[in-house]
Amino acid sequence: MCRLFGLTSAPVRTRATFWLLDAPDSLSRQSHRDPDGTGLGYFDALGVPHLHKAPIAAYEDRCFAQEAEHVESATFLAHVRYASTGSLEERNTHPFLQEGRLFAHNGVIEGLGALDDELGDARSLVAGDTDSERFFALITREIRTHAGDVAAGIAHATRGVAEHLPVYALNLVLTTRDELWALRYPDTHELYVLDRDAGGQHGDRHLDHSGTRGRMRVHSQDLAATPAVVIASERLDDNPRWRLMESGELLHVGPRLDITSHMALPDPPAHRLTLADLRPEAAASQKAG
Repeated sequence: MCRLFGLTSAPVRTRATFWLLDAPDSLSRQSHRDPDGTGLGYFDALGVPHLHKAPIAAYEDRCFAQEAEHVESATFLAHVRYASTGSLEERNTHPFLQEGRLFAHNGVIEGLGALDDELGDARSLVAGDTDSERFFALITREIRTHAGDVAAGIAHATRGVAEHLPVYALNLVLTTRDELWALRYPDTHELYVLDRDAGGQHGDRHLDHSGTRGRMRVHSQDLAATPAVVIASERLDDNPRWRLMESGELLHVGPRLDITSHMALPDPPAHRLTLADLRPEAAASQKAG
């Protein structure tokens, strides 16, 4: 299953170090499925988005993902990919960039021909083969339609997909230079939010999160003194303030860490897929592990 991680400390820019494959498999565990890509997105001091991405085929050189990436930003978006649609190429590796926004997705959408037809001219935003980037293009189009309202764009695009296309999961995180949005839909995969005080649970600790399943590690000494909001596919420490988002909940973190959320999709997908309905490669990508 793909792993999502989003963090915002806005308006304060913080330094963080990311290892996107912190614990690679030993030779004795090579039967464990390797990730198919890793990616990190952030914004520089001028607000320009940057992407560090690497498609990683099984048992090939994974030095990029194993090395630490030390960056500074007010928002961060990281993703470990298990491919369901699209070849192992950089253009198919999350996060994706469109119109100054960064996006990563965990899930499967089928019926891509119908989605392409719906996209129309917005299909030009898509450089790769994935359902995720097409979904992002639909969101981008709807943000334009709704006069730049990101939450409205996400909600409208997601409702359209949920009503008309076969859906397994649509969990997503979207960031700008100082804002973050997250959606969990439906309840297929977990997505957690942590409203983290400066110093964390004990008031004097830096951030050092390590995922047990996604093999992603994030360290930030700056967050010993700065609050932040974290989104992740799993609880990453023992802080009791981790909260599982509701199915259909769309959460927004503003430029001063103000958190709002609402039930954007109260109804289940009209054509909800089960694991048994998926193509073998898509099913393999969605299994926990």
